[in-house]
Amino acid sequence: MRVAHLSLTNFRNYAGAEVPLAAGPNLFVGRNGQGKTNLVESLGYLSTLGSHRVSSDQAMIRQGADAAIIRARVEHAGRELLIEVQLNRSTPNRAQINRSVVKPRDLPRYFSSVLFAPEDLALVRGEPGVRRRFLDQLLVQRTPRLAGVLADYDRVLKQRNSLLKSARASGVKAGQLSTLEIWDDRLVALGSEIIDARLDLIARLSEPLTRAYRSVAGEDHAPRLHPQLSILGADAEDGGVSTGTGVSPGSTSSGGSTGSGFREALARLRRKELDRGMTLAGPHRDDVLFELNALPAKGYASHGESWSFALALKLASAELLRRDSSTGDPVLILDDVFAELDQSRRRMLAAAVHDYEQVLITAAVLDDVPDELTAHTVRIEAGAVVDG
Repeated sequence: MRVAHLSLTNFRNYAGAEVPLAAGPNLFVGRNGQGKTNLVESLGYLSTLGSHRVSSDQAMIRQGADAAIIRARVEHAGRELLIEVQLNRSTPNRAQINRSVVKPRDLPRYFSSVLFAPEDLALVRGEPGVRRRFLDQLLVQRTPRLAGVLADYDRVLKQRNSLLKSARASGVKAGQLSTLEIWDDRLVALGSEIIDARLDLIARLSEPLTRAYRSVAGEDHAPRLHPQLSILGADAEDGGVSTGTGVSPGSTSSGGSTGSGFREALARLRRKELDRGMTLAGPHRDDVLFELNALPAKGYASHGESWSFALALKLASAELLRRDSSTGDPVLILDDVFAELDQSRRRMLAAAVHDYEQVLITAAVLDDVPDELTAHTVRIEAGAVVDG
């Protein structure tokens, strides 16, 4: 899959932009703050329904405008699709495929990309929520229907938390909360599906992660991913750590199903949940432990090792997507990456991405990017494409 043409209206600092793109590498060059990242951010949004820079869609709408439009013409195997999304300030977002209205959450079915940026160092060094978001975005890209499961889980979680807070305020006893059991059933059903999907994804990432890390670091530091499940006693949000190793989708460490383990955890934590007015077990409190050389990457890995781990995670994600996809490779996006690498790692990264159908790169300095990735260079200045 490749993007043949990108069109933006009132997106970030672009009043309007028309950007033709080529197969293979495409390099956007310009001084910092000119709008290079805005271009690739727009394409990242089409495949993940989110930005790698901000949590709100509103920030991507140009100041003074009521809406922003991202429109991309993509091609694969001689077939063209026109993908469009309109981000609105005061009404729900709208999306179209070939001018036919679709739900915005369906967009990942039609377009796939993997974006790596300096902010992704937070995957290794940041909070558990960053890692959960990474896993869930990749899950939706591989299995789009899970977007609905994740949204439903969030709604049930909010309802259950609201009930727990009300019970805490009114002093209701645990045994008097029959309504809570109804929400428990929905929470367990949806949450178990998410947990199992994440466990399966973590297992599938293992082998491509090892190869990707070696390809960008030049060494094998034994990168590993270990799930940390709150239903088994780990609570990432309270700083708890559990090895969580050996857990397979559909089962807990005791051999029972994920659903039964989840239900047992809720029963065990019922009094504490009532005291705190919040749900204390489930995929919203899980984490993944990243290891290098059998030590936690967070706290032990150097800056270079952390950078290589985060980059390897994204390359491993791209490898999984290209294996699964019937529409070709995901579009690989490298946002301001080469400035952080020495000459040796620049060459290794260029070699690792050279065979993708399309690679989009941003850089402030042309000389930071290996020559083999500069065949199609587009210069950006003050929210305008000045040449290509």
